Amino acid sequence: MTIKILGVGCPKCRRLEEKVKAVIDMHSIEASIEKVTDVKDMLKYNIMMTPGLVINEKLKSNGNIPKDEQILQWIREEIN
Repeated sequence: MTIKILGVGCPKCRRLEEKVKAVIDMHSIEASIEKVTDVKDMLKYNIMMTPGLVINEKLKSNGNIPKDEQILQWIREEIN
């Protein structure tokens, strides 16, 4: 599973990355986390605000920091 954090490195982007890492660690989920900081690459996902969260090339959120439970639900949906 590939999880991408879209953002240029703002505090919200770093917080989202921390939350995603905590969720996958807590639930022993195998996933690679990539940071996408190039604006051109981010625009491929049609986001207007950062941070963005992409799981297996599907945009799950943008412009906010989802709750841990929501992140876990999205990850589980992609596993099944």
